[in-house]
Amino acid sequence: MESVLNYLERNQSRFVDELCHYVRFRSVSAQPQHAGDTRACAEWLVNHCRDIGLEARLCPTDGNPIVVAKTPRKKTVARRRHFMVYGHYDVQPPEPFELWTTPPFQPTIRGRSLFGRGASDNKGQNLAHLKAVEAYLKTGTELPCDLTFVIEGEEEVGSKSLAGFLQEHRDELRCDAVVVSDTGMPAKNLPALTYALRGIAAFEITLHGPSRDLHSGIFGGSLQNPAMALSRLLATIHDDKGRIRIPGFYKDVVALTKFERKQLARLPFNRNKYRKFLGVPELFGEHGFTPDEQRSARPTFEINGLTSGYQGEGSKTIVPAWAKAKITVRLVPDQEPAHIIKSVRAFFEKNCPPGVRIEVKAGHGAEPYMVSPQSADAQAALRALKNAFRREPVLLREGGSIPIVNQFKKVLGADTLLLGLALPDDNAHSPNEKFDLDVFEGGQRMGAMLWRELA
Repeated sequence: MESVLNYLERNQSRFVDELCHYVRFRSVSAQPQHAGDTRACAEWLVNHCRDIGLEARLCPTDGNPIVVAKTPRKKTVARRRHFMVYGHYDVQPPEPFELWTTPPFQPTIRGRSLFGRGASDNKGQNLAHLKAVEAYLKTGTELPCDLTFVIEGEEEVGSKSLAGFLQEHRDELRCDAVVVSDTGMPAKNLPALTYALRGIAAFEITLHGPSRDLHSGIFGGSLQNPAMALSRLLATIHDDKGRIRIPGFYKDVVALTKFERKQLARLPFNRNKYRKFLGVPELFGEHGFTPDEQRSARPTFEINGLTSGYQGEGSKTIVPAWAKAKITVRLVPDQEPAHIIKSVRAFFEKNCPPGVRIEVKAGHGAEPYMVSPQSADAQAALRALKNAFRREPVLLREGGSIPIVNQFKKVLGADTLLLGLALPDDNAHSPNEKFDLDVFEGGQRMGAMLWRELA
């Protein structure tokens, strides 16, 4: 192990250069004009995996290709444990460009941070695992287990191709557990194991009014304005204590245990600093829960976008023909997306103001995920985190969703260890995304130590 860790330490400068090269690819899966850039990124990744000693191939799909890379297999009589490492090479759209201090695809180092779209989410995190394995292979140190990397190019658009890929290759990919670094850690000195993720249910609501936009002076006041009706309808969702008023919404919610609330209370939190970080005059959330509990372990109802009527410069005096809202609901164990969407639809239809026609379209959904932090593999991961970062790790619930982890469980029968390396201020999905280079190095050490502990 000493030679592995020494190799990592000696090669940090090169590793950062390679991460910069990785980040330069404009692998924006949501924008068709970047399909060529996305494929070029996948091809670079395959070649990089081969260069470090992995057996790698590019697997075509109906969408973006999937990279599969394996450690050289040892011919032994005894069965070796097999783990899959999952990540993604696609990134979020970088817009709005004007809010970036430096161009999103020109990686820039300021202090100990590397700025660039995808640096944290997820290129820096999956590259840390690859570098850890490189240290084993280049120093001739035997890995104590078999590893398969699966790095996809559609995570930011719902992993549309991966579920089918898992089914098709289930025998090849069957493993003891999946390791994912695509979550966060609360601070540089607080490594974390995330044992629960929220699920999600997305939908779009449209209120249809007149058959066309109407002159507001001639017709206004004689009919329901869809924008006003939608505003009134959405305003009925929460009560003044932050509770969601949809009947049965909380029926299946599993309450936090005393142990879980104690673990969440270990996280560093300053209410005023958090408020300033968010840029809001005051915080608001469900009464009876701390902000950390509200944003990670309680269900939510969020309006993601609102549109209606004229949006251009100046004035256009109309009654709009329609109004639309995009909604996501974050779910916690044991809520089910289909049940929640059914309840939301029934609530909207019952409370829709007269004079408009309501249309609710369901979007993507994913169940919440939870793994026991007391399992043997989870405890092994906690030991690796502690040794790599030289700090006692914390247990986290995370508010985001990684839908594919439920597929890992259903298709491969494997639990997922979520060992995130993103800091709260890394600006994932936002302008000026960054990745902390000290965490990058710590993540490599963690990856190196993890396989020994899990084996």
